[in-house]
Amino acid sequence: MAEYDLYRRAEAVLKRMYGEKASFREGQFEAIEATMNNRRSLIVQKTGWGKSLVYFICCTLLKEDNKGATIVVSPLLALMDNQVEAAERAGIRCDCLNSTKRSRERRTAILEELENGELDLVLVTPEGVFKDDFQQTLANTVVGLFVIDEAHCISDWGHDFRLEYGRLNQVISALPSNVRLLGTTATANDRVVEDLKKQFGNNVYVSRGPLLRDNLYIQVLQMPDRASRYAWMVENIPKLEGTGIVYCLTSRDCDYIASYLKKYGISAETYYSDMGDKADESLVKFQSNEIKVLVATIKLGMGYDKGDVSFIIHYQMPQNIVSYYQQIGRAGRNVEKAYTFLMMGQEDQNIIEYFIRTAFPTEKELIEVRKTVTEHSGIKANRMSQYINALKTRVDKALNFLEHEGYIRYDNGYYSTPKQFVYQREYYEQIKTIRYHEMRQMQELQDLKSCYNRFIINALDDNTVGDCGFCAYCSGEQFSGDVQLNDLKEAQKYLESLQMKIDPRKRWPKIDGFSHSNKNIQFKNDEGICLCKYGDPGYGMLVKEGKYPPLLQKPHFSDRLVAKSARILKPVIEEKEIKYVTGVPSLNSDIVQDFAQRLDLRLGLQYVPVLGKIKASPQKRMENSSFQCSNALESFYVLEGAVIPDRVLLVDDIVDSKWTLTVCGYLIMSEGCEEVFPYALADSSQKED
Repeated sequence: MAEYDLYRRAEAVLKRMYGEKASFREGQFEAIEATMNNRRSLIVQKTGWGKSLVYFICCTLLKEDNKGATIVVSPLLALMDNQVEAAERAGIRCDCLNSTKRSRERRTAILEELENGELDLVLVTPEGVFKDDFQQTLANTVVGLFVIDEAHCISDWGHDFRLEYGRLNQVISALPSNVRLLGTTATANDRVVEDLKKQFGNNVYVSRGPLLRDNLYIQVLQMPDRASRYAWMVENIPKLEGTGIVYCLTSRDCDYIASYLKKYGISAETYYSDMGDKADESLVKFQSNEIKVLVATIKLGMGYDKGDVSFIIHYQMPQNIVSYYQQIGRAGRNVEKAYTFLMMGQEDQNIIEYFIRTAFPTEKELIEVRKTVTEHSGIKANRMSQYINALKTRVDKALNFLEHEGYIRYDNGYYSTPKQFVYQREYYEQIKTIRYHEMRQMQELQDLKSCYNRFIINALDDNTVGDCGFCAYCSGEQFSGDVQLNDLKEAQKYLESLQMKIDPRKRWPKIDGFSHSNKNIQFKNDEGICLCKYGDPGYGMLVKEGKYPPLLQKPHFSDRLVAKSARILKPVIEEKEIKYVTGVPSLNSDIVQDFAQRLDLRLGLQYVPVLGKIKASPQKRMENSSFQCSNALESFYVLEGAVIPDRVLLVDDIVDSKWTLTVCGYLIMSEGCEEVFPYALADSSQKED
């Protein structure tokens, strides 16, 4: 294809999309030309440069030449919605395959339209690429261009490693020579670029431009305690024009912050995994400017396109510079100046280290999972927990890794393969070492006394910039990190008032030999209350200090915890007319019984010993529902001759899986108790977004 002819046609498409005055940005046509001619291209350009424009124009040119459809692998549902809208505005027949296409009929119709050449472009998630129906359709479809958006995720060295993305190298290696390949990302350092070039194959064209965004004001705020950060947001968000995003590391913090902002008249909604349709509803409100703030996890970190986002606040430290720059890149696309504020909390390092530690399956997990697959050929994922004492998320991760590495295969169930198992310990540790280095880079940014933008851009291996002149350090424009004393006290009061629900378990897990296995629970607890998150500042630390005191001191929960619990429980006790309290027994300590008895004095209740415990494995060593429930059933019993009250407050110190409280409540109600209300001091579960 002649260069002039290609330019003329590409420019015509551009003008149809954006008007007669539209022109290519530096490097855009070169990327289009390389993609159309070289067939292997990688674009590493800053947010807002127009990476999607490249594949939209290539898609249109291929459509005009009858050279096949374009497949775009995209990581986020929010990004897919943006892309479909943009493609349709460009006159491209487009649809997407993701979890929102819940109708089997609609999914089938999309696949048929793709196979019949009735769609120009289809967006699909990394997971969706490997579904049988998509693979079958792909085999019968003329594909002209295969695009991997957020291509850094293919690389193990990328900041947001996703195994499904890692498996895409199988697709890349299997692409016919006449199918063009394009990868796009806004953030990739030298290590990631070199890795992607190797995966893409020979003769890779790389479009790599400067990453500096000259309209992003960056400020680091030193306020490690949560109350100060809450107070700062309440005082400063109303001062910021337009709409913005508050990023958190956990879904729990998203809920707490959104609720607090609403309390002060700041319209806010949350966005994170496991929200279902509510996540989409929040996004629609934010997109249409019905709300001021979207409080989100990194689920919204890549690719989301809302041109008028004018501020970004990080409530906690992101895992690394790459992730951080991705997230602040959501702001300032179509506004003259966008403000970004980086806060860092006392809890950040623990959360990030947890993510790093659990990024890869352990050797033991992989061996146990493969052994179980070998012994139970054709086993489904939901039955693995009966045989392996591990969290479902850990088992699922091990299954994915084993399948990815070819040690097992899936065919309506999992089967072993003959491949000899080798654990890549050195490789995984190498990646973890880099993750820890990246975390330390973020900590360096926290204490930086020089240009923020220069430090960030240099960390991404772009050495083209000096001091930027417009970040908080360079410009001297500073938002005060001080907060009003009254606002600080209100935030402290709110954080101390936060309680967590103890939702009742409704169904028994699968347990071999258990008569109620996989059946509804006949006697269920009421929805209970948990005072705090274990180890959190405030009450969470009091619980931790009481349970694990200094050497030679006896475990003992403070009077402050008793008083706070009594204040929380008093209205519940009065409403439900509860007159009795009992504690979950322990073999090693009477700390719960002591706490329950002190609590009954405060509440005017009568303590009754109802339950006993026999020696069994510690419940904290049980990792999934099948093992947790089975262990609790073996551990607890109703004391002979125990007085069974009609209504009782059931107290425990720590709640995790809720199976201890579920089994204890079930046993008490099986003996005639009408109602059991559970209460725990702290939640220690690790389930986070």
